[in-house]
Amino acid sequence: MLDPDALPESAEELRQLVLKQRAALAERDGIIERLKTQLTWLRRQQFGRSSEKLEREIAQLELQLEDLEETSSARRAADEPGRSITRVGRRPLPDHLPREEIVHELACTCPDCGGPMRRLGEDTSEMLEYVPESFRVARHVRPKLAYSRCDRIVQSDAPSRPIARGLAGRGLLAHVLVAKYADHLPLYRQSEIYAREGVALERSTLADWVGSTSALLQPLVEALAKETLKAGKLYADDTPVPVLAPGHGRTRTGRLWVYVCDDRPAGGGAPPSALFRYSADRKGERPQDHLRTFRGFLQADGYAGYSRLYGNEIVEVACWAHARRKFHDVYVDKGSELAQEALERIGVLEELQRWLDASLRRVPGRSELAAAIRYARSRWAQLCRYRDDGRLEIDNSAAERALRGVALGRKNWLFAGSDAGGQRAAAIYSLIETCKLNGIDPEAYLRHVLTVIADHPINRVSELLPWNLRDKLGSNPSGA
Repeated sequence: MLDPDALPESAEELRQLVLKQRAALAERDGIIERLKTQLTWLRRQQFGRSSEKLEREIAQLELQLEDLEETSSARRAADEPGRSITRVGRRPLPDHLPREEIVHELACTCPDCGGPMRRLGEDTSEMLEYVPESFRVARHVRPKLAYSRCDRIVQSDAPSRPIARGLAGRGLLAHVLVAKYADHLPLYRQSEIYAREGVALERSTLADWVGSTSALLQPLVEALAKETLKAGKLYADDTPVPVLAPGHGRTRTGRLWVYVCDDRPAGGGAPPSALFRYSADRKGERPQDHLRTFRGFLQADGYAGYSRLYGNEIVEVACWAHARRKFHDVYVDKGSELAQEALERIGVLEELQRWLDASLRRVPGRSELAAAIRYARSRWAQLCRYRDDGRLEIDNSAAERALRGVALGRKNWLFAGSDAGGQRAAAIYSLIETCKLNGIDPEAYLRHVLTVIADHPINRVSELLPWNLRDKLGSNPSGA
């Protein structure tokens, strides 16, 4: 997307920039077409035989295509907000689906003189909608009224759509997003499921919807980030994400980071939130960039990349769950009596500190147990901060819980299709996990937000954050 504030001043430089962007778009479109051709060929090879390797290749191509098409749609939506993504020659909506007729009536009096108007006709349009467990077609009817004396014809405005002139209703878009990012169903699998219900939705169509919808929601995600980083205490963690390496037929390792604000255990009244960020690697500069505006306590594991953050403005709080886990692993793997004793002593800090110092002299310096002891002792002050400050917690479990959905998703979708796909996943994960923390059904939340966000003032987008809609949407204790 071209940044209006960074455009060159000369016409020739601007022309070259536009040509370069067009070439990049053409190259991406070419890649999409080549992948479609390759996928068609692989499916023909699949006919009549079963091959786990072939199935995996097809799944990889499906996910890569999803990602490229979502990215193309997201960029088009950002560059051309009013542009329709409607495909030429799209299929009519199935006749067997129930229709819900929504009539947009107007007052039957002339807006000029107040005289009675007669019905002239009507315009109708259809959108494919989804309510829990079923499809239906929302048929919007807009009667036309005429008054001959004033030569006036009036009609209500067409209802706004999340995607300009798009086929999908808000409920369907919310369902597709939640199915992909909360229920871990890739789009090609969703397409197969919908086909069994008699609704033909191609993977490429679903990818268009995901890309355009994620672009629409991006200002809301950034508002969530701003609010989360205002907190005086955050929990942080990260997890690896396999990412397809185009042209190599293998994956590389990206990273999803999560920063959780949840002060409820300490009796705080601030609403909880979870901010996910994606990066192509695990360099220490990534959390430094994510947390550049944060000031307060940061509770995380012992990853060295966090160490550059700590100082006067960000105070390190270590995690006893990570320290304990190292002793637990030695006990499970080696049956070490010393490791078992460490587990039993945790909770009596002064006694444990003396015991760790004495035990370190009794074990081999290069052993796993010695490493576990050194990990705990090198962070002793940070591990004990929770004891001295009632606002702090003993461990980093809040961040680890927020990453459970990612771990489950990896088993289903196997990998992200690209770095852009990882960034898109981080954005939607942020909204879904924040809904769960606030006891809100993510699908109901997204359905409501997609109903209003296109017409909502951008400078008031924070009004649509999950906790601000809890009273309107109702509470769902499970958050599922």
